[in-house]
Amino acid sequence: MTAPPPATGPGALRLLVVEDENFTRAELADLLADLPGVGDVQEADSGEAAVRRIGTESFDAVFLDISMPGLDGMEVARVLSVLSEPPAIVFVTASERHAVEAFGIGAADYLLKPVRPERLAEAVGRVRALRRPVTGHPEPPADELSVVQIETGRHTVFVRRDDVQFAEAHGDYVRLHTEGDTHLIRLSLSYLEEVWGPAGFVRAHRGYLVAVRWIRDLRVTGSAGLLACTPAGDVPVSRRHARALKERLLAAVRDDPRAGGR
Repeated sequence: MTAPPPATGPGALRLLVVEDENFTRAELADLLADLPGVGDVQEADSGEAAVRRIGTESFDAVFLDISMPGLDGMEVARVLSVLSEPPAIVFVTASERHAVEAFGIGAADYLLKPVRPERLAEAVGRVRALRRPVTGHPEPPADELSVVQIETGRHTVFVRRDDVQFAEAHGDYVRLHTEGDTHLIRLSLSYLEEVWGPAGFVRAHRGYLVAVRWIRDLRVTGSAGLLACTPAGDVPVSRRHARALKERLLAAVRDDPRAGGR
């Protein structure tokens, strides 16, 4: 199948991929070029080459490796931060250990290698949102399940979504766990994931959703494997969902440096 032509026009993003490994750089550039709304994708094989190009050309975003010989990605980012109109920075790296520092210097996103196409598309969406001019349009209305109404006999309990730390599947029901209580509601976990996903709830296991903002840390145990620890209890994390959960935790650091260490 023939690849679609690059997007053109004033809204098309112009991107620079900075990576010293030839294959990785070319692969990332190809993936970016295939995404909707992406126009020209250029490449640089070192930090020094990137700084030279950005000094003479204009880019909307730089997809930047951290570990490179010579000028590394963090040093490049610091150089870019002093520009009057710096491009957005998306770090693409094999290590999680630089995440706090990366978001501290204003990174738009932080991707782990090998990069999954859906995460790359999400990062481009973040860049597009950063470059979009402010229009004054109102924020979209809050979703209908920001407060959950639960009937218990003669009583009605109202549970705020923001107080729910994790949700656990129970057949046709879901048990919502807050710090001091649990509540059973007749919903499917899949539906709850769909409507609460934008609010920071992530699938940790086929039977569990967890609110990223409530995760204190991730812990490996001999008996239960990987656990996401919240004040309301520990949530099992399956191997299938571990990577996506870690990436969401890293992204949460960007939005709130206190996240994950509450």
